[in-house]
Amino acid sequence: MSQITNNLMHVRQRLELAAETAKREPEEIELLAVSKTFPALAVEEAMHAGQSAFGENYVQEAVEKITSLAKLRPWLTWHFIGPLQSNKTKEVAEHFDWVHSIDRLKIAERLSTQRGEYPDLGDLQICVQVNVSQEETKSGIPLSEAESLCDAVAKLPHLTLRGLMAIPEPSQDLDTQRKAFAAVRECFNQIKAKHLRDSGYEFFDTLSMGMSDDLESAIAEGSTMVRVGTAIFGKRDKISV
Repeated sequence: MSQITNNLMHVRQRLELAAETAKREPEEIELLAVSKTFPALAVEEAMHAGQSAFGENYVQEAVEKITSLAKLRPWLTWHFIGPLQSNKTKEVAEHFDWVHSIDRLKIAERLSTQRGEYPDLGDLQICVQVNVSQEETKSGIPLSEAESLCDAVAKLPHLTLRGLMAIPEPSQDLDTQRKAFAAVRECFNQIKAKHLRDSGYEFFDTLSMGMSDDLESAIAEGSTMVRVGTAIFGKRDKISV
């Protein structure tokens, strides 16, 4: 058994145990393997171990990887999870299935227009990123602004609003972790309850939160998608983009 296959098995066991502890079904939580900085070969290895959803942060690196794995495209779902600049939106609109990091209407509008150039691809799935810990160096909007941005995204063609994404400030304290995730969940639930029957919110079902070091706390607070890189692929070298 390869190291990636072994790591995936252990991460899935963690996910299942966390779900059981939270009295949830493991099937409610999707595992997103964050493959940024790792080669296409690592993605292919993870795919053969049963993994289909992959997350990337850097547009140029990701597009090269997606292109090199074109033969496997029907079995893979690609999620863009990093900060997105205006000059990179066209490539994301052309190559990705999901974008988790929308924190400006301008970016969503560009993605909407550019996704429309590829009608065969269907809608781009969108999460609005919130900065729950109010870190100055981190992307995302305040929780208080999440609903207004969701409303604007919900009205755009070629996009499907799916939910919220958050990356809380790292902490080893479980209570601190859970408090941050609970705040995002409460915001998500308030938005969903208010817009339950509104057009554009039909698929508002995703809480993208939790990573290698805090996925148990995220699952306990309602995460439906955990983004795990290091625990699957190992420690990564930083790259400049």
